[in-house]
Amino acid sequence: MSEHSTSIDRNQIHNFIVSFIWGIADDCLRDVYVRGKYRDVILPMTVIRRLDAVLEDTKDAVLAMKKKLDAAKIDNQWPALCNAAGQAFCNSSPFRLRDLTSRAKAQTLKADFEAYLDGFSPNVQEILDKFKFRNQIDTLIDADILGAVIEKFISPNINLSPKPIYKDEEKTILLHPALDNHGMGTIFEELIRKFNEENNEEAGEHWTPRDVVELMADLVFVPVADKIKDATYSCYDGACGTGGMLTVAQERLLKLAEEHGKTVSLHLFGQEVNPETYAIAKADLLLKGDGTQAEHISFGSTLSLDANSSRSFDFMLSNPPYGKSWKTDAEKMGGKKDILDTRFNTYLPGGETMAMIPRTSDGQLLFLLNNVAKMKKDTELGSRIAEVHNGSSIFTGDAGSGESNARRYMIENDMVEAVIAVPENMFYNTGIGTFIWILSNRKEERRKGKIQLIDATAMKSALRKNMGKKNCEFTPEIRSEILRIFLDMEESEVSKVFDNDEFAYWSVTVERPLRLRVYPDREIPASAFKKAADLEDVKKAIADVPKDTPLDDWTAFAKATKLKAAALKKIRPFITERDETTKPIDGEPDTELRDYENIPFKYEGGIDAFIKNEVLPYAPDAWVDEDKTEIGYEISFTKYFYKPVELREMDEILGDLKELEKKADGMMAEIMEGIE
Repeated sequence: MSEHSTSIDRNQIHNFIVSFIWGIADDCLRDVYVRGKYRDVILPMTVIRRLDAVLEDTKDAVLAMKKKLDAAKIDNQWPALCNAAGQAFCNSSPFRLRDLTSRAKAQTLKADFEAYLDGFSPNVQEILDKFKFRNQIDTLIDADILGAVIEKFISPNINLSPKPIYKDEEKTILLHPALDNHGMGTIFEELIRKFNEENNEEAGEHWTPRDVVELMADLVFVPVADKIKDATYSCYDGACGTGGMLTVAQERLLKLAEEHGKTVSLHLFGQEVNPETYAIAKADLLLKGDGTQAEHISFGSTLSLDANSSRSFDFMLSNPPYGKSWKTDAEKMGGKKDILDTRFNTYLPGGETMAMIPRTSDGQLLFLLNNVAKMKKDTELGSRIAEVHNGSSIFTGDAGSGESNARRYMIENDMVEAVIAVPENMFYNTGIGTFIWILSNRKEERRKGKIQLIDATAMKSALRKNMGKKNCEFTPEIRSEILRIFLDMEESEVSKVFDNDEFAYWSVTVERPLRLRVYPDREIPASAFKKAADLEDVKKAIADVPKDTPLDDWTAFAKATKLKAAALKKIRPFITERDETTKPIDGEPDTELRDYENIPFKYEGGIDAFIKNEVLPYAPDAWVDEDKTEIGYEISFTKYFYKPVELREMDEILGDLKELEKKADGMMAEIMEGIE
């Protein structure tokens, strides 16, 4: 069986499990909870059943160990009990989940179920607390549906265990395949998506499908595969969701290391702001058997409460929320204008501060800058980053804006290896086009000073059945081809390599002088001056201006009045009009004629040559206000990959029109015959 067909089967299995669990909500909760509240029961119960399934085989060993520890009057029993369970967590209650289905009385079930929950180790207790699941028990008991919910979750019709289930004792006929951690994460995220959809909510975060994560992992790891040593590495995701990206990254690195004859370990770190997905991420990592890894998942906002501010990482993969407001974070950080966080501010060569803070309506670039700030600077590999964004991060923001400054910082420091355009409808919760940024602070020689753009928007395979808005995927073959194009730095219709300064431009302010014609006889309103005497003085000064003073030269006229600058400023709007035939006022621009030009760094001769060639032939009196010149950076895939639609030949169009005309005449004739 090919890897492609395996991925299709895996999607079918995930869809089946999601449908089954969704059915539990419909069957058991419909008359007790509104649809928007199903999640309060279903998500934590899914986690509990997953943990329970993992612990089932070692339950007797845990209870035997507890009996010994109780007899020895040992207080801190958790390390020994977890060891007996063979996991980073355990449950010391007398019950498995399936033991609770025979309780006839509701109060007995309640007491036993609460004892079962209380039996979990402290790391699981935190997960249950984040779900606020205990708040639901009374409602479930009062409605007499807790037993039915438990029965459904232990049904032999689904398998939430990381072990396969067989029909026969010889284990030759597979009933249900094992469900790995990423599969569990996919199911959680699909359930969250469905619950949000039912409740007319926008998920905000977009779960990253496994095929996209595997491509990102390959783009991060494969280019340095031959440099990986027998060592310990670290991988970080600052918007880790349910932790699936970290899990897949770990799988890919361990496999690559094995292929290169190396033994590596990978420490996983992440941070998540949503309590439910945080709880799921911790649960998934607990299931990997390493409690330390689970402790590395932090709760809270990466932007305003960075839990890893003192750490740096070898590899970083992330799919941060895009198009999502970070206004609350900005307020916690002192207000957007006063954010001093060094992750989001840098210095220009002259010592001037350059803020890289984007508009508060979209904080995705801050997550990329957070990763950049965590790059290792003193190792051979440095750090490699893969991050998914929408189009906003590559082109939104004028020169000098936070977005443009962020791009400037990364490109001028030669960190961007490639940007890859991903097909639309690749993600579960959004159909928009997305882009994968690939960054490194240890570029190989041939990539230095270069950025590769890859248009992979047409490289996709249709799914048999949509998963949310996801209707296509990257097959292993497509992933391999994208990786090959990247590794070869191939130049083709879908891949182009440019110098860094291809994406840079100067934004210049082009001024033209103000030209005014004077009309000394026009009325100046009394309201122009507080004192009537001041107005009379001004009128007298105008009247005394020599008759031969030119009225097409404001500078000469103003001098002739002998009035002070403040008085001249007040009267000028009333006694002048713009007139292109008059003499320019030295040093004073006409704001109505002000223009802006974006001049590419690649323009031969720079700003001066551009103004000489493109501006002065049409406006000989124009000049550049150098104090307002800004440097901007943007990446436009449309500019480099757009293919105009081929227009039809005129003869063909005329032929079609004549054909339509004949048909219309025929129809009209039939209508007229019918009338007659």
